[in-house]
Amino acid sequence: MHPALLYLPGGRLTLPELSAARLDGHVVELGEGYVPADLVDSPAARAAAIAGIVPANTAACGPSAAWVHGAGDRPPARHHVRRAVPRRLRVDLPPRVVLHDTALPDRDIVPLGGILVMTAVRTMVDLALGLHRDPTRRPWIELLADAHPELLADAASAIDDMHRMPGARVARAALQRALVRTR
Repeated sequence: MHPALLYLPGGRLTLPELSAARLDGHVVELGEGYVPADLVDSPAARAAAIAGIVPANTAACGPSAAWVHGAGDRPPARHHVRRAVPRRLRVDLPPRVVLHDTALPDRDIVPLGGILVMTAVRTMVDLALGLHRDPTRRPWIELLADAHPELLADAASAIDDMHRMPGARVARAALQRALVRTR
């Protein structure tokens, strides 16, 4: 997506101007900004729309990555990021962004829309493995499965390859439920 198609409040247009354009049907909300109403929704466009709140050396993860990969119409209320570098980071985060201070391997990161994003399969795996601690991840699993049903088998296989992983039983059950639901 070309950067000229993303309008962030306070950039080329003020928030009142963007709100008026939205009311007139010229633009629609996407993440932290607005895009032309006729722009095709894509992972790159969604990633670009949250680029302003994803710090350098981090990757969007969890519900944020699920949304970037096509899960649902609305972004999560709180965005999640993880370190994309091996060293610890000191970053000043907006209140709506949660930093998970564990490093992601390069194989689980993909560049999209000017930011780094956790791959779709790894996102599904992490959402499922975290379900036993945070039941609010279930809707994101289902939304991501609706957008990409093929991820369920890959995620289940990845979880099966892990040894003694906390939450694996709950994760497998959630993926199986989502698989039955998408059929």
